[in-house]
Amino acid sequence: MRRFALIMVVVVTGVLALSGCGREFARQGGGQRRVAHNVYFELHDATPEACERLVKECYTYLAGEKGIVFFAAGPLVDELDREVNVRDWHVGLHVVFANMAHHDRYQDAAAHHTFIERNKANWKNVRVFDSFVK
Repeated sequence: MRRFALIMVVVVTGVLALSGCGREFARQGGGQRRVAHNVYFELHDATPEACERLVKECYTYLAGEKGIVFFAAGPLVDELDREVNVRDWHVGLHVVFANMAHHDRYQDAAAHHTFIERNKANWKNVRVFDSFVK
Protein backbone atom coordinates (compact mmCIF):
# COMPACT_ATOMS: atom_id res chain seq x y z
CA MET A 1 0.00 0.00 0.00
CA ARG A 2 2.83 2.42 0.81
CA ARG A 3 4.42 1.76 -2.56
CA PHE A 4 1.05 2.41 -4.26
CA ALA A 5 0.67 5.72 -2.39
CA LEU A 6 4.18 6.81 -3.39
CA ILE A 7 3.56 5.82 -7.02
CA MET A 8 0.32 7.83 -7.01
CA VAL A 9 2.13 10.91 -5.68
CA VAL A 10 4.71 10.61 -8.44
CA VAL A 11 2.06 10.09 -11.14
CA VAL A 12 -0.10 13.00 -9.98
CA THR A 13 2.95 15.27 -9.68
CA GLY A 14 4.02 14.32 -13.20
CA VAL A 15 0.56 14.93 -14.64
CA LEU A 16 0.37 18.34 -12.97
CA ALA A 17 3.84 19.24 -14.20
CA LEU A 18 3.02 18.22 -17.75
CA SER A 19 -0.27 20.10 -17.61
CA GLY A 20 1.46 23.30 -16.59
CA CYS A 21 -0.53 23.50 -13.36
CA GLY A 22 2.48 24.70 -11.37
CA ARG A 23 3.40 27.34 -13.94
CA GLU A 24 -0.18 28.63 -13.99
CA PHE A 25 -0.28 28.74 -10.18
CA ALA A 26 2.93 30.79 -10.19
CA ARG A 27 1.59 33.18 -12.84
CA GLN A 28 -1.52 33.80 -10.76
CA GLY A 29 0.70 35.23 -8.03
CA GLY A 30 2.63 37.50 -10.37
CA GLY A 31 5.75 35.37 -9.83
CA GLN A 32 5.59 35.95 -6.08
CA ARG A 33 4.14 32.63 -4.93
CA ARG A 34 5.74 31.05 -1.92
CA VAL A 35 7.84 27.95 -2.55
CA ALA A 36 7.78 25.01 -0.13
CA HIS A 37 11.05 23.07 -0.20
CA ASN A 38 10.76 19.72 1.59
CA VAL A 39 13.79 17.46 1.82
CA TYR A 40 13.79 13.94 3.23
CA PHE A 41 17.11 12.39 4.22
CA GLU A 42 17.67 8.65 4.54
CA LEU A 43 20.88 8.14 6.50
CA HIS A 44 23.52 5.41 6.56
CA ASP A 45 23.94 5.97 10.31
CA ALA A 46 20.38 6.52 11.50
CA THR A 47 21.00 6.40 15.24
CA PRO A 48 19.11 9.02 17.26
CA GLU A 49 22.41 10.84 17.81
CA ALA A 50 23.16 10.99 14.07
CA CYS A 51 19.65 12.22 13.32
CA GLU A 52 19.94 14.92 15.96
CA ARG A 53 23.33 15.99 14.53
CA LEU A 54 21.78 16.46 11.10
CA VAL A 55 18.86 18.42 12.55
CA LYS A 56 21.31 20.72 14.36
CA GLU A 57 23.32 21.16 11.16
CA CYS A 58 20.11 22.17 9.35
CA TYR A 59 19.47 24.91 11.90
CA THR A 60 23.11 26.01 11.99
CA TYR A 61 23.65 26.31 8.23
CA LEU A 62 20.25 26.71 6.61
CA ALA A 63 17.80 28.53 8.88
CA GLY A 64 19.25 32.01 8.51
CA GLU A 65 18.88 32.61 4.79
CA LYS A 66 17.01 35.71 3.64
CA GLY A 67 13.49 35.14 2.36
CA ILE A 68 12.62 32.17 4.57
CA VAL A 69 9.11 32.54 5.98
CA PHE A 70 9.03 29.14 7.70
CA PHE A 71 11.81 26.76 8.71
CA ALA A 72 11.73 23.43 10.53
CA ALA A 73 13.79 20.25 10.67
CA GLY A 74 13.31 17.10 12.68
CA PRO A 75 13.30 13.31 12.81
CA LEU A 76 10.65 10.91 11.57
CA VAL A 77 7.79 10.46 14.06
CA ASP A 78 8.06 6.79 15.07
CA GLU A 79 4.56 6.69 16.55
CA LEU A 80 2.89 7.55 13.23
CA ASP A 81 2.97 4.26 11.35
CA ARG A 82 -0.25 4.11 9.38
CA GLU A 83 -0.57 2.54 5.94
CA VAL A 84 -0.32 5.96 4.29
CA ASN A 85 2.84 7.07 6.13
CA VAL A 86 6.03 6.96 4.06
CA ARG A 87 8.75 5.85 6.46
CA ASP A 88 11.86 5.32 4.35
CA TRP A 89 13.63 8.43 5.65
CA HIS A 90 15.09 9.64 8.95
CA VAL A 91 15.25 13.46 8.97
CA GLY A 92 12.94 15.94 7.28
CA LEU A 93 13.77 19.53 6.36
CA HIS A 94 10.90 21.94 5.65
CA VAL A 95 11.52 25.43 4.29
CA VAL A 96 9.03 27.89 2.84
CA PHE A 97 10.49 30.75 0.81
CA ALA A 98 8.75 34.04 0.12
CA ASN A 99 9.22 33.48 -3.62
CA MET A 100 11.24 31.61 -6.22
CA ALA A 101 14.04 34.20 -6.22
CA HIS A 102 14.71 33.52 -2.52
CA HIS A 103 14.65 29.77 -3.18
CA ASP A 104 17.17 30.18 -5.98
CA ARG A 105 19.50 32.31 -3.82
CA TYR A 106 19.31 29.69 -1.06
CA GLN A 107 20.38 26.96 -3.48
CA ASP A 108 23.52 28.95 -4.37
CA ALA A 109 24.31 30.23 -0.86
CA ALA A 110 27.70 29.39 0.65
CA ALA A 111 26.04 28.11 3.84
CA HIS A 112 23.91 25.68 1.80
CA HIS A 113 27.00 24.31 0.06
CA THR A 114 28.83 24.04 3.41
CA PHE A 115 25.87 22.09 4.85
CA ILE A 116 25.98 19.64 1.93
CA GLU A 117 29.74 19.12 2.16
CA ARG A 118 29.65 18.58 5.94
CA ASN A 119 26.80 16.06 5.86
CA LYS A 120 26.56 14.25 2.52
CA ALA A 121 28.80 11.35 3.56
CA ASN A 122 26.01 10.06 5.81
CA TRP A 123 23.24 10.46 3.22
CA LYS A 124 22.05 7.16 1.81
CA ASN A 125 19.26 8.85 -0.16
CA VAL A 126 17.90 12.38 -0.44
CA ARG A 127 14.52 13.27 -1.92
CA VAL A 128 13.34 16.80 -2.57
CA PHE A 129 9.71 17.84 -2.99
CA ASP A 130 9.15 21.45 -4.08
CA SER A 131 5.72 23.01 -4.50
CA PHE A 132 4.06 26.39 -4.72
CA VAL A 133 2.03 27.21 -1.62
CA LYS A 134 -0.29 30.02 -0.59
